Amino acid sequence: MFMRKINMHFSAMLFSFLFAATVPVLAQEKKEDKLSLSLSLNHDAFFGFNPTVTASYPINKKTDLTFYGIQWGAGTARAWGNWTEFGFGANFKAGDFAINPQLGFTMGNLLSSGTNQRGVIGDGIVPNLTVNYDDKKIIGQLYAGYYAAFRNETAPTAPPAAKQSTLNYLHYWVNVGGRITPWLAIGAHFENLNLAGGKINGGGTTNSADYYQWIGPFIQVSKGAGGMRFSFGTDLTDEAPANSSNDFYKLSFFFNF
Repeated sequence: MFMRKINMHFSAMLFSFLFAATVPVLAQEKKEDKLSLSLSLNHDAFFGFNPTVTASYPINKKTDLTFYGIQWGAGTARAWGNWTEFGFGANFKAGDFAINPQLGFTMGNLLSSGTNQRGVIGDGIVPNLTVNYDDKKIIGQLYAGYYAAFRNETAPTAPPAAKQSTLNYLHYWVNVGGRITPWLAIGAHFENLNLAGGKINGGGTTNSADYYQWIGPFIQVSKGAGGMRFSFGTDLTDEAPANSSNDFYKLSFFFNF
């Protein structure tokens, strides 16, 4: 009888210990469940494959802390020092609008040396803004990002042919559409990539030029936390670069977790 009481007492103590140790872990897991992730597998006529991941953590009912990463180097940007972008910011909810200013940084060599030197951390800095609208019938998005050289890695002793400028770019798009059914949406997309300047050999300013101006329709099919969007059309620029196209096409698969 005495041993039975000891065993019962020990079992009660062990249960209490396990309960006390488990509750904070469960509470922490429940708190961490608030983090949401989104994966977008993108492919287009200019950049090639550029998968993107975004993360969002709610601070309160109206504000989220956000993070994002883009693997530009998975496509065309392999030639830009395996260009990579990472950033963070905050998302503010206002009715059917979600307003998300962020600050990103690129790793590579496109902005810091015009692809003429090795890839570096802090190749460029990217203040950007994304505005989403969704009222269940109308959907739309505005994105604008300014890609500015953060470092100048042009070698002082490099021959004139290798003294490429630092480069700055403005990249923006806007699209808007309507839901035909809960799973089907159709709309229009416009997107522009502009060489917005920079420095030639640390001196003169690089001339501004449009790499492309895409315009055309999009069709989106989605259900629950996933879907795909196909955009296509024409390029409005008269003198597109050699690695561009007279047509544009852009396909995205997206998944939300």
